Amino acid sequence: MITSKIIANGILRALAVILIIAVVLYFLYEIQTVIVYLCISLILCLIANPLVLFLKNKLKFGNSLAATTTIILFIFLIVGFILLFVPLIISQANNLSLLDTAHLQAQFIQTEQSIEQYFNIQHVDLNKVIKDSKLTSMLDFSYFTGFINSIISFMADMGMGLVSVFFITFFFIKDQEIFKAQARRILPDTNEDKILNSITKINHLLTRYFIGLLLQLTVVFILYLIVLMIFGNKNAFVIAFLCAILNVIPYIGPIIGTILAALLTMISLIGQDFQSQILPTTIYVVIGFLLVQAIDNNISQPIISSKSVNSHPLEIFLITLISGITFGIVGMIIAVPLFTMIKVILKEFFPENKIVSTLTERI
Repeated sequence: MITSKIIANGILRALAVILIIAVVLYFLYEIQTVIVYLCISLILCLIANPLVLFLKNKLKFGNSLAATTTIILFIFLIVGFILLFVPLIISQANNLSLLDTAHLQAQFIQTEQSIEQYFNIQHVDLNKVIKDSKLTSMLDFSYFTGFINSIISFMADMGMGLVSVFFITFFFIKDQEIFKAQARRILPDTNEDKILNSITKINHLLTRYFIGLLLQLTVVFILYLIVLMIFGNKNAFVIAFLCAILNVIPYIGPIIGTILAALLTMISLIGQDFQSQILPTTIYVVIGFLLVQAIDNNISQPIISSKSVNSHPLEIFLITLISGITFGIVGMIIAVPLFTMIKVILKEFFPENKIVSTLTERI
């Protein structure tokens, strides 16, 4: 018989569970920076796995020496990029007259006048077009200020973040076997083998995925660089690198990269004739970037992504699209790794299910 005391106890237990969940979520929110560090360290560990295995198996390095060598290599790569980009960034800043705001304003005014003059020659009332499209009402320049402040804050935290990430990554690499042994003690005996097999497969597939992603970005960077160099862009390397990094965001990133490349190309040509030099060159660069994106979207990205995680290209496209619609840009970035993890776990725990066996037959 259900009494009022039993009902009250049930309500209290439910409230206690809700309270505990709320406290845990709040705690995770407060330590979100640490969680980001852990995720980045895990990704670096996955990327470094082939090198670590080579150092251990071929060169007979110990765990500590292999981990130290890998971290030093990561540091050298970052320092190398900094040494490579500092002169280029300074050159870009000089070209854009970032240190001379009056000159920069004059250049923008000159560009605006050139654009208006061009459209007037073509008998197009640019002011009327802008007014009819209500473009100005949709622009919020406070976003630009917020973006600049975010960059400054990010740069300020970069040093502490790098030290933390490298420290965590070192122990992830060094003590992998210890972590696995401790996990084996904690896991329930009934599902121990399944969980450990899932972790091993996920580790293998995600290592391949992130290496494949680096390969894809390298291919895109080289193609972007070729396009910009063909049209004589003085800052081809910097622009190509930035636009390639944006390709981490599926589908949206390349569009942003193309717009960025067009703007930087146009600004770098300020002082030349708009109709005969600036506009044609910018259009050619945009067309070149669109061709690169066509190659990447239809050839390199589907092949590299599908091969690295053993999934059909259509699966990759659909899961990325659904994640983007549901969770935005972050969802698009984590879609493939998360989908791969779910597939591995489902196959390990529900291998007899027909739907699961169909989705995971390539794993």
